[in-house]
Amino acid sequence: MISVRDLTKSYGDHQVLHGLTFDIKPGVMTGFVGGNGAGKTTTMRILLGVLSPDSGEVLVDGSPITADHRAGIGYMPEERGLYPKMTVIDQLVYLARLHGSSAEAARARATDLLERLDLGPRATDKLEELSLGNQQRAQVAAALVHEPIALVLDEPFSGLDPHAVDTTLQVLRETADNGVPVLFSSHQLDVVERLCDELVILADGRVVANGTRQELLERHAETEWELAADTDAGWVRCAPGVRVTSLDGGWVRFHAESGDAANAVLREASSRGTVRAFGLVHHSLHDIFTEVTR
Repeated sequence: MISVRDLTKSYGDHQVLHGLTFDIKPGVMTGFVGGNGAGKTTTMRILLGVLSPDSGEVLVDGSPITADHRAGIGYMPEERGLYPKMTVIDQLVYLARLHGSSAEAARARATDLLERLDLGPRATDKLEELSLGNQQRAQVAAALVHEPIALVLDEPFSGLDPHAVDTTLQVLRETADNGVPVLFSSHQLDVVERLCDELVILADGRVVANGTRQELLERHAETEWELAADTDAGWVRCAPGVRVTSLDGGWVRFHAESGDAANAVLREASSRGTVRAFGLVHHSLHDIFTEVTR
């Protein structure tokens, strides 16, 4: 397990990280979410040793991270870093060999990854000849080709079409299922919600929420109910134990102090006309993100 403990980092008078603490667990996909400037990339660079923190530490299974640990991490930067004039297969083989793979093993691994990422037919193309989305998938392959002990990916889904997102998700999920800790940042909250086992949400360099989606829902998303009826629902504003959050004709969304208060709304609505829909609101990661970062 990789543990981040009390990381701080400043650039001049501007403090970017304020005591960040979270874990990246084996076999777990951890989503790293936050707005621009929240501190995600700075944290990832500290994990990789590209930057040094002002204070705090990174641990691997309880011991300070070493250069050997960092050499085993697969890293994908937000800025593409592969060689544009080199063929995709040749640079994947080159990168795998830098990590100690034999030429035969490196080529086999690279070929397998390209096939799984639907890049097999483009293996002998130069990187610059690929579309931006295919370049992004080649970058994912580069992070995986040396069979990393952990993955740190900065915006791996940027520029990918829906099919490419699904393909990449499957490869990353299989990697995590093999026991590899995976941390990735993304602005695509729908993708994070589909893929992540756990979430770390940053705002202004601080962890404002951390846990599984269900844990975050229980902590941060208020229970809401939704009613759709064929008569005006303005009367719900006066219902005891209820606070209306949205209202549009016969549709209303509200908080209730208890299940009994919500059921009383349903009974009253039924007495006034036809109820087309009634139930708990399904909150999304976007709702949680908005709640904890406001």
